[in-house]
Amino acid sequence: MSTLALAADERVASVECTDDKLKVDLMDGRTIIVPLVWYPRLANATDVQRNNWRICGGGYGINWPDIDEDLNTEGLLRGAPAPRPTAAKANAGK
Repeated sequence: MSTLALAADERVASVECTDDKLKVDLMDGRTIIVPLVWYPRLANATDVQRNNWRICGGGYGINWPDIDEDLNTEGLLRGAPAPRPTAAKANAGK
């Protein structure tokens, strides 16, 4: 008996941001959709800033240069929201 194993290709094919969702299409046909509130920099960005993205990291990352945001497909597939600043870090700048 043999099992056919499909090769996953987790590289980014396309990216779309709406007012409340981030949608990333992968090269293997899968689509990742996550709430935009998970990524405050993207959520607070303008449409122009959200639409200015580029694929990086060998095809596994997405960079938004206008807002200094970087995401990768591994984190998106894990469902990992952006880390929140701790109270100590948030108060350090005050």
